[in-house]
Formats: sequence, structure tokens, C-alpha cells
Amino acid sequence: MLRSLNKILGYTIRATDGEIGSAHDSYFDDGEWTVRYLVVDTGGWLSGRRVLIWPGEVGRADWKHRLLTVSLTREKVEHSPGVESDLPVSRQEEEVLGHYYDWVPYWGGACGIMGTPVVALADTRTLAKGTEEDPSGDPHLRSIKEVTGYHILASDGEIGHVGDFIVDTEKWVLRYLLIDTRNWLPGRKVLVAPNWVSRVDWTDRLVHLDLNRQQVKDSPEFDPSLPLNRKYEVRLYDYYGRPGYWF
Repeated sequence: MLRSLNKILGYTIRATDGEIGSAHDSYFDDGEWTVRYLVVDTGGWLSGRRVLIWPGEVGRADWKHRLLTVSLTREKVEHSPGVESDLPVSRQEEEVLGHYYDWVPYWGGACGIMGTPVVALADTRTLAKGTEEDPSGDPHLRSIKEVTGYHILASDGEIGHVGDFIVDTEKWVLRYLLIDTRNWLPGRKVLVAPNWVSRVDWTDRLVHLDLNRQQVKDSPEFDPSLPLNRKYEVRLYDYYGRPGYWF
């Protein structure tokens, strides 16, 4: 199911035996355009402590009541390694989380969860000892809240800003960036797929598209108040003459 990622922020997160907090942010991999972690603010339960939850732990979703249930107990979350600040998150912190929750890490050589590279958990200790990781954190993890608002540049000029992300909540892959063009085309919102992005300038907060302004202007308009269905996706991909990801 395709959902607005920013609208998921604030959702109640419930463990198997009770609530644990609310969705504060999401961290995504800027190479794979895949959500790696949900950042959960535990509020008064753990004195505002924030923890990272792998999206694969998300089971039942109650969209009407803004509720996500994860397959973890409150006790498991309570004793998990904390992430007390915002990004960056170091690879060492990720390894500690992986060992604690028995998650398979997404980096390494073999192909694993959601088609991303992994190594066996037993090998991550060797990896940590045998390589020098960037102490500032994993350079590919990005905050959804941070990237929302980045300016969008077509090949021939600015066209708007990142207003939201559309995520596939089965695979937790980012399918679309929502472009808010209100400063150029008042009130109009359009979608572009991540593989139509030519590059991102993280320092200057700019997303460059492999499209021109006229293409974006004439693309099928997106209405965030309506469900995003395959019929619209086919229309969008046909317009740009690109093969759909579902083939």
C-alpha cells in the first residue's frame, strides 16, 4: 500500500503488549531509497527517549486510527540501545541494534531483506574490528523531516520543493517524491520517482531532476486527498515514457 510518509509521523506505535510512543521521524538510505528505521519518541514512558525500530517489525496498521503495531514487547524496546540525538547514526550503533534485536544488517556482500546487501550477524563484529567506519555516522542515512522542504531543480530551473514522500508500506521503499510547485504553479502537486532524480546536493539542500520544467508542468496532477492507485501510476509512467517498477 502506498502512503504519505510525513502523514505517518505522529502515528501511535504499539508493541504486542501496549503502546510505546509515536513516530517521530524516519531514516532512509539515499542510495537505495529505502526506509531503514522508524524513529519512535517514547514520550513520558521512557522520559522522552527515542529508539530506532526496523520497519520490518511493523505488522498490523490501523490507518483510520493512526496506529502501527510492531512485533516487539515493551520490555524489549525499554532495554534497547538508545539513540538519544538526531542524525548522524554511526554504523557501530546500527550493529549494536542489530545484535540486540537480531536484525539482519543491510550492508555487506550478499543479497538480503528487500533486495539490499547484508552480512550475517556473526560477521558484523569482525567487520567492525577490521574496518574503519566514519565516526560521524552512516553518510547514506537521511532524515525524512530534514529532506522535506529541499528545493527541486529541473534541468532548466527551479520548480518547487519536496513536500512529502510516498512509501510502499509492504516493502518500505520510497516510491515517489511529492513536489509542491505552489511557488511556480500555485496549488499544484506532482509526483516523481526517485530514479528520475539525477543527484541531490545535500549541502545546499537541492534535489536535481532528470526532467525539464515543461515536463513537470504538464505531468498528471496528484491529489494528496485521494488514494494513490495503480491506474494513476500507469498514467504517470506512461506520460514520462518510463517502465513501471511493478513489471
